[in-house]
Amino acid sequence: MKYQKSAIAIVDDVFEAINEAWQEDPGLIVRETGRVLSVGEGIARVDGLPNVLTDELVRFSSGSLGLTYNLDPKEIGVILLDDEHTIEAGEEVFRTERVLEVPVGDSLLGRVVDSLGRASDGKGNIRHFDYYPVERPAPTIMSRISVDTPLQTGIVTIDALLPIGRGQRELILGDRQTGKTAIALDSIINQKDSGVICIYCAIGKQRAEVNRVIADLQKYGSMEHSIVMSASSSVPVGLQYIAPYAATSMGEYFMEKGRDVLIVYDDLTWHARAYRELALLLRRPPGREAYPGDIFHIHARLLERSTHLKKELGGGSLTALPIIETQAQDISAFIPTNLISITDGQIYLSPSLFRKDVLPAIDVGKSVSRVGGAAQLPAYRMVTGELRLAYSQFEELEAFSRFSSRLDEDTREQIQRGRRIREVLKQDQFNTLEVFEQIGLLVAVTEGLFDRLELQQVSSACEVIREYMSQEMEPIRIKISEGKQLSEDEQRELTESLKNVLQQNFPIEKSEEVTEDADR
Repeated sequence: MKYQKSAIAIVDDVFEAINEAWQEDPGLIVRETGRVLSVGEGIARVDGLPNVLTDELVRFSSGSLGLTYNLDPKEIGVILLDDEHTIEAGEEVFRTERVLEVPVGDSLLGRVVDSLGRASDGKGNIRHFDYYPVERPAPTIMSRISVDTPLQTGIVTIDALLPIGRGQRELILGDRQTGKTAIALDSIINQKDSGVICIYCAIGKQRAEVNRVIADLQKYGSMEHSIVMSASSSVPVGLQYIAPYAATSMGEYFMEKGRDVLIVYDDLTWHARAYRELALLLRRPPGREAYPGDIFHIHARLLERSTHLKKELGGGSLTALPIIETQAQDISAFIPTNLISITDGQIYLSPSLFRKDVLPAIDVGKSVSRVGGAAQLPAYRMVTGELRLAYSQFEELEAFSRFSSRLDEDTREQIQRGRRIREVLKQDQFNTLEVFEQIGLLVAVTEGLFDRLELQQVSSACEVIREYMSQEMEPIRIKISEGKQLSEDEQRELTESLKNVLQQNFPIEKSEEVTEDADR
């Protein structure tokens, strides 16, 4: 494969060739230059460069790089991509006549890189064979097809009630420390044997947090199929701004090769703040909450690049899981509202559920998946409709029961069933479930097989069913994994088998049977 140089490497070669030519023949060399007027806080103001273009890569005489952004009549606003302390006022600036590019390819898998694609994991340089521009147009409508393949996260609540399809954009939002990153990590770890390429883009996070994510991916064997892009809070704000676009370009390379990609933006709250900081420093007119007027556009043009391509273009997909942080559960705030309107659904994490130790703390009532249902495996459809209805009714009745001590028998049964559904949907982090394990649990809870068990026995019963589904029922297990619909006879067989297993492991004591007969 032919090795291709990046825009940065080409710029280095050009300047080296100019210097060598000048030393051999110190004649006249025509070169468009500018001069730094001021520098600070991640931006530089430059005079000169009359023909420079917007989003063009420029180089300072000290070797640092910048991205032109404001083209005012008297000066140019440049976003710095390197440490500002290496740049001084009066320094020369040169055009490169190139746009910013990042490396792409299989050599990035298993590596940690910065926003420019440079290795930052101490494992040496990465040899690249292709480069993509950071800013690329989104695929056209005629290049896309509908979402028809599920992206299994291994989380029962999401796969059953809020399914995500390959090519979908599903927003994860919630207050600070409610488990947003945990859901994204579980989704990446569950793709270990699915062939899905995963990209984790950390924006504005502390280095310790990013290191923990990398350690978890390595621990569970998911780093081999993943790329981690780190634009932590300690790097220049310009690198934080371009990070999600650079990560998307890396994902688009695989998508255009016909592969499926999952990309996590953690999180776009810090991306919006980074852009607001740059815009205010560049003296762009502020709007609501001091954000510039095009704050919606910067996220729309990013997320519109996620799609499912038609087969003639490779049939690959790019699934986006953007993360956003809310304040005091306010999902109607400016940035969350923007992202909700752009994406194809949202997963809302409730602080109150988190405090009750209901993990993952997904509020099913405020969460929705607008296109994932069309891509859900058929085996889920036989249980999820009844499950969602029963769980929604339970949440309403549970709130109502706090104000009333007199409840009829049907209401008490619905509340008891709902509490068992909630226990089944509880799931520890890094404990992802296979599809057939999820189906076994969902069939058991919807058929009322847990109703006779004590609430504290439900978690043990779930482990029994998971083990049984992994070791027995091979024909049904294979059919579920292949995405085929179970017949009515197979559904009855599965229900009876699970009922017998629970009776064997959790027999009813005779004293309880006598008490029940006496009550009758």
